[in-house]
Amino acid sequence: MAKRERPEVPEQMVERVRAITDTLPEVYEEDAWVGLRWRVGGATVAHLFGGEDQQFRIVLHGQSGDVAAFEHLGHPYFRAGWGADVIGLILDDSTDWEEVRELVIESFCVLAPKRLVDQAGLPPQPDVGTSTAP
Repeated sequence: MAKRERPEVPEQMVERVRAITDTLPEVYEEDAWVGLRWRVGGATVAHLFGGEDQQFRIVLHGQSGDVAAFEHLGHPYFRAGWGADVIGLILDDSTDWEEVRELVIESFCVLAPKRLVDQAGLPPQPDVGTSTAP
């Protein structure tokens, strides 16, 4: 059976994620091995891509306790096959984009240096702040 191609992420989804990440200091967008990713420093805050199953996904970082909770919720959430703190979400017509916004911001707070979280005016997240970058 031939391998299915991954679909291009619809521009509307890209724009929705971009609208969130554009509010976060020092986050930049780049092409990823598939899809697009938004990074702060060398860490990926959010990765948006289409799968071979023709579904669109975003993967982000979360606090360790949250990752297990999301995994147990089931669809549209999933656990990525890498990273202990990675949350995945299938995106479709029923996606709650306010929730996506909250997850992207939490991912930023988990990964960004405290000075950037402070600069963004975001409340410190419990169990984060392990980054010591200036």
